[in-house]
Amino acid sequence: MEEHELRSILKRFADSGWELISLPANAYLCGESCKDELISAVEQANEECGSCGCEYDALYRRFFALKHVL
Repeated sequence: MEEHELRSILKRFADSGWELISLPANAYLCGESCKDELISAVEQANEECGSCGCEYDALYRRFFALKHVL
């Protein structure tokens, strides 16, 4: 269940159009071993945009709660 939710979040990141998170999310979903890069990118995205009020704010927080599934 958590894995499905995490993959759904990563799909949203991959479809976001923001290269910072879309590229590493897509790479991870395609099976590349880039866990550290993905976590780093989401941390940076959260710092830059994590409180702007967009739909991704909650997704960043949920990603961090689920990253143990990666």
